[in-house]
Amino acid sequence: AKLLAAAAAEEGAETTPGGVVVKVLEEGEGLYPTAASTVEVHYEGKLADGTVFDSSYSRGETTKFPLNGVIAGWQEGLTLMKEGSTAMLTIPSEMGYGEQGAPQGRIPGGATLAFKIELIKIISSGSETRGLVA
Repeated sequence: AKLLAAAAAEEGAETTPGGVVVKVLEEGEGLYPTAASTVEVHYEGKLADGTVFDSSYSRGETTKFPLNGVIAGWQEGLTLMKEGSTAMLTIPSEMGYGEQGAPQGRIPGGATLAFKIELIKIISSGSETRGLVA
């Protein structure tokens, strides 16, 4: 909860209806993906104590996936990012892996997650939009 509160207090941070805090670090020029889009990203995920539990950077290659196949926090956060953007997403456990945690025990139950995500490319659309209507 402290991690979420601190992230939400940062200048320029936006909190989604699901409680995901999105802070754009570098604004891209492209379109916004939708939940139906397939995207290419670089990312690093950390626990509240700073432990990195997953990183495409450390593997040296980007990751591609349909947004409707990932955790709800990514779906909600990435649809607020333009193609080419880099942002920090701080995700409450209920929008992440919940009380059960993640496979292989890398993410404990109830964990708030912090992801640095670089939205490199929208591979297939599912019809991009110009952002959410407030």
